[in-house]
Amino acid sequence: MIALGQTYFAVKTRQQELIEDYDNLSEDRKRLAIRKEMAEHNKLLVAAAKDAGVESNLDYAIFQNYGYQGLYGGLGAKEIHARKELKKSQKILDHMGSTELAANLFRATQTEEKLRRENIQGKQAANNTHYEVGKKVRQTIAELGGTMPEDLPTPEKSIKQIEKEQKKLEQS
Repeated sequence: MIALGQTYFAVKTRQQELIEDYDNLSEDRKRLAIRKEMAEHNKLLVAAAKDAGVESNLDYAIFQNYGYQGLYGGLGAKEIHARKELKKSQKILDHMGSTELAANLFRATQTEEKLRRENIQGKQAANNTHYEVGKKVRQTIAELGGTMPEDLPTPEKSIKQIEKEQKKLEQS
């Protein structure tokens, strides 16, 4: 009887491990898909920002920071970077879970749409638009009772690590 009980718990433990592995794999796949979408959409956002008058790399960094500040309750890229305890070379977007990536994707898509739809002109107007859109996305998260992006956990694995693991799996 004891052996049967031990076998039962061993099987249940393994089932739970497999479920957790699947959940982690599922989250990794979501992160990869949203991060890829984010990379593609950032190209459109750069183009829309450029059309609005955001021209240099420094201008774009400032523009990007405004979007983060709106979404992250005043925190800019440097503060988010520090909060996530990232190295200088690491990209913030590569260290976000799927929920945080999705919020940033929504911010980026809506900013790009608004810049184009309203034909916004001038760096400061573009920056203000990015901030306001980020703030609206944050407000929506709050209204839905969601967790603010800066309070979401930083995943253990970066997007780069997941991509390496995926390549290894595909090669074997």
